[in-house]
Amino acid sequence: MKPLRRLALALAGLAAALLALTLWTARAGDPSLYPPSGPDTETVFLVSHGWHSGLVLRRESVTGEGAGAALRNIATRFRAYDALEFGWGEARFYRATPTLAAFDWRLALSALFRPGGNDGVIQVVGLARPVRESFPQADIVAVPLSRAGFARLLARLDAGFRLTDGQPAALGPGLYGPSLFYAGQGRFSYSNVCNHWAAGLLNAAGVPITPVLDTHPAGLLADLRWRAGLTILAGPEAGPDLSKP
Repeated sequence: MKPLRRLALALAGLAAALLALTLWTARAGDPSLYPPSGPDTETVFLVSHGWHSGLVLRRESVTGEGAGAALRNIATRFRAYDALEFGWGEARFYRATPTLAAFDWRLALSALFRPGGNDGVIQVVGLARPVRESFPQADIVAVPLSRAGFARLLARLDAGFRLTDGQPAALGPGLYGPSLFYAGQGRFSYSNVCNHWAAGLLNAAGVPITPVLDTHPAGLLADLRWRAGLTILAGPEAGPDLSKP
């Protein structure tokens, strides 16, 4: 068999395997939760920073049904801000990588492939301005959720914080803006990265997701277009005043 033919067959086999894995790991949504059927909805924003994704929620909403001690504490601590961005990552790599320019391959490989995974942390950022103004270079997707779906998202988010004496354990300043890192639950690895975490929160609210695609922010954005019917917003559309219901 000629080398080019062998290469073509190998690539076709790899593509078929990837497609099968993508379909096999896809998680169904909950039609009773998403898409919301009535006018009483809560919109959250998926923000893709190019290498990392987070979710932006109205601060006033994070103490609603589903919230626990962690989110109530955080809402009080960040009471000066209209909205909060939540992002999860590996404790060492996330805290040491504010931008792609600070990327360290050694930390990245350790974060992804260390046996048993690594501790996770959650960064909470207070936003005083609309989402688009806060993140002018980011890709942003508005995700409307039913009240029941949003309550489930809050419950999952709250459970992601590690508590000390019943309160979330703050670890120090975050990467940008008025922010803090908190000790998180879960282990970070190649099969459980920050974008999987964000997708998992949306899935708890009833949104269908595809973890293989969601590994990279671009795949997560494509997944939300493909399975949830959502689109990337631009300009003023992406930045309503989150202080308003």
